[in-house]
Amino acid sequence: MSVLIFLIVLYILLGVSMMPLFEKAGIPGWKALVPGLAAVEWCKMIGRKPSYALWLLFPIVNIFIYAGMVIDMLRSFGKHSFGEAVMSVLFAPIPFFMAANNKQVQYEGPILEKEQDYHRLHREALERKDVLSLKKLDTHYPFMKKSPTREWAEAIIFAVFAAAFIRMFLIEAYVIPTSSMEGSLKVGDFLFVSKAHYGIRTPKTVIQFPLMHNRLPMNLGESYIESPSLPYFRLPALENIDRNDPIVFNWPVGDSIILTPERSWDILQVRLQNGGKIPPGAEIISRPIDKKDHYIKRCVAISGDSLYIRDGQLYINGQAAQNPTHMQFAYKVSATTGSFNAKKLEEFGISLYDVIQLRDGNYFNLDAAQVAKAKSLGLQVERMKRTSSPGYMFPNDAKRYGEWTVDDYGPVWVPKKGVTTPLNLENLPFYRRVISVYEGNKLEVREGKIFINDQESTTYTFQQNYYWMQGDNRHNSEDSRFWGFVPEDHIVGKPLFIWFSTKGGSMSNGINWNRIFKSASSL
Repeated sequence: MSVLIFLIVLYILLGVSMMPLFEKAGIPGWKALVPGLAAVEWCKMIGRKPSYALWLLFPIVNIFIYAGMVIDMLRSFGKHSFGEAVMSVLFAPIPFFMAANNKQVQYEGPILEKEQDYHRLHREALERKDVLSLKKLDTHYPFMKKSPTREWAEAIIFAVFAAAFIRMFLIEAYVIPTSSMEGSLKVGDFLFVSKAHYGIRTPKTVIQFPLMHNRLPMNLGESYIESPSLPYFRLPALENIDRNDPIVFNWPVGDSIILTPERSWDILQVRLQNGGKIPPGAEIISRPIDKKDHYIKRCVAISGDSLYIRDGQLYINGQAAQNPTHMQFAYKVSATTGSFNAKKLEEFGISLYDVIQLRDGNYFNLDAAQVAKAKSLGLQVERMKRTSSPGYMFPNDAKRYGEWTVDDYGPVWVPKKGVTTPLNLENLPFYRRVISVYEGNKLEVREGKIFINDQESTTYTFQQNYYWMQGDNRHNSEDSRFWGFVPEDHIVGKPLFIWFSTKGGSMSNGINWNRIFKSASSL
C-alpha cells in the first residue's frame, strides 16, 4: 500500500510540475493534470505523434518510453546537460519544477523536430561538401555536438540500463553450480532462462545494484536495499507449469540464511547441524523473495497433486510417475577383482567430478543406461541405501515423520489455490510455513488448538498455488523432499537452451561441445 501511495503522489507531482511548462509552451496548464490528455500534449511538445502516447500503456516497455519523454521534455526547454538528463529519469518533478521556476528557461520548440532538421541539413551539406554550412550548423545546433566522454558515458549507461531491463523482465543467463540435475543438466552448463513463459514477475526490491542478484563481488555485502519494496505482481503467463518441466525458482527457505564461502544455509539446516543452536558470530541475512538464491529442479508435481516415493520410484496421484530419461541414483562401483580405471566411466558420460566419498568406497551418480554399461565392463554396481535422518526431511518433524528418506517418502498433498483443507496437529507441520510465511498469517498453537490471526481454526484455504520440485540426481539433490513446497510467487522462469558448457564447471577441464545450443526442454 505504501508503494501505491508513493506512485500516486509521484504522478500528482509530475502533473503539477508540468503545468507551468505547458503554459510556457502556450498550452493550458490544466491539461497536464488530465490522464491521457497530458500524455498526448506532452508528445506534441517534444515532437512525437499523439499516438506515441499509447506506448505508455504497455507494461515494461513504458519504462523506456517514459525515460525518453522526460529527457526530451527538458531538452525542448534548452536543458541539455548530462546531469539534468539523469535527474529527469530518476525523479522528473525536481528538474521540471526547476525549469518552470527559472524565468530564463523558455520553450524552444519540439526538440525531436529540431534534430530531424539538423540531420537533414547536415546530410545536404555533406552531399554538397559545403564546409561553411557544416560550421554554421554546429553554431545553430550546439546541443547536437557532444564530447567523446559524454557519448561514451551515455552509451555505457544505456547499455547497462538495457541489459538490466532484459535481465530483470525477459531473459537471464544462469549457470548450473551443483549436480542436483546431473544427467539432464550438468555442472558447468550455462542456460538462458525465459521469465515471460510463466508470466513476467515485477521486482519486489526497488533499489538494487544493476546486473547483480543478491551479493556484491568480493563479499562486499548484499546488492540491494529491502525498503521501499513493491507488492507481488505477475503478468499473464504464456503457458502453464506442467509436470516434468525444468523450472528456475527462488529457494523457498532462503529468506533467512547464513552465508559461507561454499554456499547459503537456511536457519533450520544450521540448527539441525549444530544441535538446535546458531553458531556464535554467525551473521543471519534476511532476503526478500526476488533476492533469494536461484535453484533449478524438475517440477514433478503441480498444485492439487498427491505424491509419495517407494524404493526411489515417485508416484503421482497413485500412479508411477514418468521418470526423466537420465534420472540418476548413487551407486558404489568396484571391480570384482583388483581395481579399475575410473577414466573408463567418463567415456559413458559418467561424471568424475560428482563422486560421493564414503567409508565403504566411492559412489558415482549413474542413470539406468550407465549402470548397464558399467556392468558390461564386468564391474560390480551396488545402489546406495539411504537411511533416515530424523528432522532433516520435510516437514522436519522427527517425531511424526522421522522415518522418511529420499527413497521412501510421503504421502504429501501439494496445496492448490482456493482449496480448503482440514487443519490439525498431524498435518500442520506440512502447512505451517505456507500459512505463516508464504501467505503472511499469524499462526499459533495454544493448548493443542490452532489459531490463525488469533482465530481458532480447523480448516485453511490456500491463497496461491504450490509446486513440488525434485532433482534428477535423486540421491544428491537438495529439493522439496528437504524444504517442501515452492510457492507460485517464487517461480522465476523456464530454461530455454544451453548456450555454453564446461566440464565439471571449469574451463580447465574442457568444453562440452555436444551440449552447446541443446534445448533444455529436451533433457
